[in-house]
Amino acid sequence: MSGPTQFDVSTAEPPAHLSEPLKALWWLKKGELGLGPEWEKAHEICQRDEGEPAHDWVHALCHLIEGDHGNAGYWFRMAGKPVERDAEILWQAMAKAL
Repeated sequence: MSGPTQFDVSTAEPPAHLSEPLKALWWLKKGELGLGPEWEKAHEICQRDEGEPAHDWVHALCHLIEGDHGNAGYWFRMAGKPVERDAEILWQAMAKAL
């Protein structure tokens, strides 16, 4: 990591010291905030701890990336966070906050 919102995604796996929500963010960044195997890994992390606000917030980002705005809205509400429609802005905010 070169800064609070910069992840080195050149490795095969996220750094072990990251929290689970940050690992999910790492996977999303590695997948360039798009759908694919990295998105699947991030989504799986979020699903493991549904009901935990940080996981639910990242879960909202997963569904925002997916284009499922209704489902994303549900996860924003579960996390107690305002809806954001720009995935990059949201990713940056999450990386700073988490």
